[in-house]
Formats: sequence, C-alpha cells, structure tokens
Amino acid sequence: MSAPDMPTPGPITAGLLNPSDPPDRQRQKLLSIIEVLMRRVEQDTDQSGVAYAQFERAAMLEEQVRDRTRDLGAALDLLNDSNARLASANRATEAARRDLTNAIETVQEGFGLFSPDDVLVLCNSRFGKQLADVQPRLLPGLSFAAYVDLVSRSTQLVLPDGTSAQDWAVQRLIRHREASVNMTVQIKGDRWLQVSERRTPEGGTVILQTEISDIIRAERAARGRLLDDQARIVRATLDHIDQGICIFDSERRLVGWNQRVAELLALGRVHFRQGLEFADLFARLAPPALSGTPTLSPLSDWVAQPSPRAPLRFELMPTADLILDGYAQEMPDQGFVFSLTDVSAERRAMAALSQVNETLEARVAARTVELNEALGRAERANATRSRFVAAASHDLLQPLSATKLFLASMEGEGLNPRAASALEQAQASLLSVESLLDALLDISRLESPSLTVRPQQVPLAPLLARLADEFAPVAAQKALFYRMHSLPVSVASDPIWLRRILQNLIANALRYTESGGVLVGVRRGQTGVRVEITDTGPGIPEADRDAIFREFHRLNARASASEGMGLGLAIVERAAALLGHSVTLNSTLGKGSRFVLHLGPEARAPSPAPPAPAGAQRPAIPRDLIGLLVASDADMRRALAHLLEGWGVNVLDVPDPPEALALLEDIGMAPDFLLIDARPGQEPAALALVAALRARFGGIPARLLSASRAEALRLSAGSAGAPVLYKPLDTRLLERFIIAAAHNT
Repeated sequence: MSAPDMPTPGPITAGLLNPSDPPDRQRQKLLSIIEVLMRRVEQDTDQSGVAYAQFERAAMLEEQVRDRTRDLGAALDLLNDSNARLASANRATEAARRDLTNAIETVQEGFGLFSPDDVLVLCNSRFGKQLADVQPRLLPGLSFAAYVDLVSRSTQLVLPDGTSAQDWAVQRLIRHREASVNMTVQIKGDRWLQVSERRTPEGGTVILQTEISDIIRAERAARGRLLDDQARIVRATLDHIDQGICIFDSERRLVGWNQRVAELLALGRVHFRQGLEFADLFARLAPPALSGTPTLSPLSDWVAQPSPRAPLRFELMPTADLILDGYAQEMPDQGFVFSLTDVSAERRAMAALSQVNETLEARVAARTVELNEALGRAERANATRSRFVAAASHDLLQPLSATKLFLASMEGEGLNPRAASALEQAQASLLSVESLLDALLDISRLESPSLTVRPQQVPLAPLLARLADEFAPVAAQKALFYRMHSLPVSVASDPIWLRRILQNLIANALRYTESGGVLVGVRRGQTGVRVEITDTGPGIPEADRDAIFREFHRLNARASASEGMGLGLAIVERAAALLGHSVTLNSTLGKGSRFVLHLGPEARAPSPAPPAPAGAQRPAIPRDLIGLLVASDADMRRALAHLLEGWGVNVLDVPDPPEALALLEDIGMAPDFLLIDARPGQEPAALALVAALRARFGGIPARLLSASRAEALRLSAGSAGAPVLYKPLDTRLLERFIIAAAHNT
C-alpha cells in the first residue's frame, strides 16, 4: 500500500499511531496492525461471529488509514512550503539587519536609536565611547531614563560647578521632552562632546554624539590670541596716558597698572606685581610715603564696602607740592579700577585766579553798576530804534503801496512801447524798494524779543513750486537756467519764515550769477532733510565766508542798491537760528557756491489737495460786486479804488470807520467785501468796524491792510476773521480774495 492510500486512523488505532511519524512509518505500523488482526481472526473462530466482525473492522481501519495518509501528505506539503518561505524571510531580515548595522557602524559619530517608548533599539560601537565606564552597559533594551542615570554617574563626566549628578540627570530628562536638543558636555582630559537629539517620524529618538574637542581647543586658542592682542593694546594704552591707573579683580588682586601710577605715588615699579593684594599696596602707601593730607583712607574704606559700590572721588597729597585727583569705580565683575591725575598745576592756577578774583570782585561790582546803566540805555535805544524802523517802514510802505496800485491799474491800458517800458522799469524799482523795506522790517522783527514762531508741518514741494514760479522769470531775464528737484517730504518749521529764508537764498544766488544758472534741490540724509541752493557764480573767497552773514555786507561793493543792501543772508542766518535750522556753505572760486539749509528730521506731511483739472481757467471777477474801502490815506484810497474799478468792482471808499457806518446806513445795502487800512494804533478800531458791520449785515468777507508784521496783529486779525494783506499789496492775493468773496455771496 502506497502512502497516498494510507487509511485514516480510527478510534482503535488512534492511540497506536504517532502523528509526528513520517507517513511511511505510520503505514508500516498500520500494516503490522492489520496483519496481527488478520492472524487473530484466522485463529479465533468462535460460534458468535466475532472473527467476522473483527475482519470488517480491520477493513474499515484500512480505509481510514488511507484517508489519514492523504491528509498528512497534504499537510506535509503545506508545511514544507511555509518553512521555505520563512527561511527566505529570515535570510532577508538578517541581511537587512546586517546592512543597517554596517551602515550605522560607518557613522563617525556615536549613534543610538530609542523606540517611541524610550527603549534603546540599537547603537553603534562609538555610542558612549568617551564614557569608558558606561559604554559596556549601553545595550539594546536599556531605557532612556536608565541611560541618563548611567551617564550622570560616569566618572568621566565633568559636571558644572555646583551641580550634582542627580540634578544633571533631572535637567537632562527635562531637555529630552523638547522636539530638538543640542547640548555640549565636558569630558575629563579637556575633551568635549556635542550631543544632539532628533525625533523620528514614528516618535522614536535618534542621539548623535560628536566629539568637538579640537574645535573647542581651536576656539580657545583663538580667543587666547585675541585676549593677548587686547592685553597688549590695553598695556600700550595705559603706558601712553598721563593718568596713573591700577586695576584690581574681584579678589582685590592687582591685574593691571602703568608706569605713571608708580611715578605719581613715588614708588618704584618693582613694588607692583601681578596678583599683589590691595592691602599690601595700601600698606606700602601708608606713612611716611604719604605724609601729606588727605590720604588713601577713603579709598581703603571704599574697597572694604560690599558690592555694588558707587563711584568714589578722592584726593591725595603725597607731597606738599603734589596734588592728585583720584577716581575709583567698580567693574562688572566686581573688580575695581582707580585712576590718579596730577592736578597740581591746575590747583595752583586756581589759587592764583582766586587771588585775582578777589581783587577783581570790587572792580566787577563797580562795572556791573555801570553796565546795568549802559544796558538800560541800550535797551531803551533799541526799543526806540525798533519803533522808528517799524513806523518809518510803515510810512514808507503807505505811499509805496499807493504807487504800486496806480501802476498796476495802468497795465493793459494800451500804452505805447516807450510808456510800457517806463512802467516796467518803475515797477522794478518799486520792487527793489519793497525788498529793502521788507528786509529792514525782517531785521527789526528778528531782533525783537517778543517775536515767536509757530512751527508746523510744511510740505516742501508746493513751497518750492511757488518759489519757482516767482524766480524762474527772474532767471529767464538774465538768460540763466532755473532748475528744481523736489521730494514729497514735509518738515517742522514756520512756513512764513521758511519761505523768507529760501527767498533770500535763491535771490542771492540769482543776483551774483552771470552765466549758467541756479539749481534748487531737496535731499534726505542721516541728519534729516536739507534744501541745497547751488549756483554757477564767481564763488566766495575763504576770507569772506563768515562776513557775508553780517548786515549790509556785500561782496560787490560797487553794486547798486537795486541789487540788494546785504541784508538777505543776515536775515537767513538769524531766522534759521530762530527756527532751529542751520545754514552751511561750500564754495569754489570760479565755479560757484552751494548754500545748504538743514531742516531736521522729516515730518508727516498732510494729505495733499486734489490737483486742479487740466485746462481750468481762473474765474473772472463779477462786474456787479460792491466793495467797501476804508483808508485814511487819500493817496492809498485813490490808488486802490482806481485799481478795483479797473477790475469792474463798484467801490465805496471812505476815510474812517464812522463815515463807513454812516454811508452804509444811508444806502441800506451790504457790501460784498471789506478792505480796511489799519495804520499803527488803528488796528483795534479796524477790527471793531468789521465786527459792527457783520453784526449789522451778516458775515461779510474782510481783509485788513497793514505794513506791520507784528505777530500779535496777525493772530488778532486771524481770530477776528479778517486776515492781514501786507503792504505793499500783492495784487494777485487781492484778486484771489475778491474772487473768493464773490463766490461766498
């Protein structure tokens, strides 16, 4: 019977067969059982038929053995196949493990891998190599806490001062909670180890141990060389200063000094050595070495004080002729330094001066009385001069304004060329006179102690644009170019005085430039915003660069008065100082000059006004306007009325406020605008007239006409709603006011 026909064991043979036996063995056993059974059947032939029953049972057993043999063969095939696959997988796993081990072993640093539950999985031979007493115990299966405990108790580990092994282990475990760890550990034998921790995507931990002893030693050597260089520099510095210096560390030991301190204390240099205790040095400085007074006792008491110590100023007199000024100060490391300066000459000079002062005090007291009297006379004279200048300027501006108005009314009258040329020359002459009077008024105001400025945010671009409109035609008349480069910046300044400063600088540049031109530019710098006025004039000699800022100083003394009286730059310097600005000058003879106005830091500029639409026309003055003109000066009144009537305005001109009130009561009609001339002393009456007319007829646009630039007048007129139009009148400003008044009505 072959193995595949082997019957499955029945209940009788189940205990006789061993399932672990090979199929052939089991088959042999079954055949032997059948043979025995058949033999017993043949021998036992009793009447009950037991033998036949046993035969039948044996046949059944044979069939079962055959089925069991087939099952065992199939199971054996499956087992052999599984064993083959398992053996292949084991070989692959073992190869991968060998490759991983070899790869980790090639890493130059110590490598250790801990599982997500902080158990050491594998490591290379360099892991913990620097800790010889610990490395043999760094085996897979070791917990991270046990690893840290082993390292903390290693005899090779150098713990920080004041730190126990337990404290170090606790801090190390706390650092382990971080996502990334980088730390430096010191090993005995002046060795250093950098330990890095990184998390794996599965939550495990990779530890790399890199020895950085060479790097630490190189850095230490470089730092030592640097310190040596610094020490040499400090030593050279100390030896080349006139002060005596002693430097002590926190233990009060001498670490630095110079030769000068030995000379001042009358001690040989041999008495100074590295590490000398302050107490020993102080003992050498005790009497009789320091026989004079005061002594070093204050310094000794100061050194004995606990830290922190306030700086100490003291004085020494080693001899009767030598006085030393001492200064001691604590350093950050709780050491200290003290210095000694020879002040003998200064003290002798002070003593001599004191004697001189005693003799001078009486003379000074007597002269003080004289100076106070002279000062009083000067102040009274200055006040008188200021009042005279203001009054004279006003009296001069009054007829000047009238003349300008008469001349302005003649424009566009169809004059012949000769008359038009004469009119132009007359207007130019009046402008020169006006400029001179304005300069005199500016000088008078700048000298007044009551003058105040009102800084505000001033955008430079529109200011320079208006100045370009003013000076470009002047440059064109001289065949000069006028170029401007601006920036959208604002500065803190008084807009009126800032404009005046720039006007004078530009006018001065154009006045002295005969060819080329003038460039006005704005620049930003480290110190703030500056405006540069550059010309191609003859330049300014070095000897004259300070004198040009004095009153009535002109480089070209032969120039006519129409070219200026030498007041422009004086006004510039004084006004700039008043505003907190400064003016500098760079000049090259034959090439030109550059005046720089330093304006300080940039300020936030206000929102710019929307630009006027392209091609917009200036609105014309309506022909039916009624204007009330109040002016006591007949020439002024006639000239202004003549100009206004030429513009198509109906003018009601009266000499004083009472007549103005009476006239308006008679006609019972409100004017469209008010022009009130306010001579010195008449300003309150003029403002009262404005208030009375507005109470009677409502809000009428009004302007005061005045030659006074007083700040008080400007403020009071502005608050009353009647701003000042300064004389000589600018006809453009007057025209704008009338057009605005027409729109308000």
